[in-house]
Amino acid sequence: MIVKFSTRAGALTMHGDAAVALLRAMGHSGTVPGAILAADLPGALASLRSSLEELARAAPVASEPSEESDDKDEDRQPPVTLAMRAVPLIDMIETAIARGSDLMWERG
Repeated sequence: MIVKFSTRAGALTMHGDAAVALLRAMGHSGTVPGAILAADLPGALASLRSSLEELARAAPVASEPSEESDDKDEDRQPPVTLAMRAVPLIDMIETAIARGSDLMWERG
């Protein structure tokens, strides 16, 4: 599933699993479609940031590869975290707050 977020300022498309996880981190049920009114966005943003900080503290620190590690390990890129995926949505919510816009989402 793909989820399309939108405000009066623009739109953002995100993979469904990440989108639902971020919606839940904002204190929403994660149902698609849905919306958060402009008046409720500052609280939702604060919840999202708090949840992402908790995840970051709970995540294990990546260790340095050992000399015995396979050459294939060196070619691997670090995984994309939920916090990384949240950056465009956080920017969108900040813009929506500044412009007094609601945040809506639907299946894309």
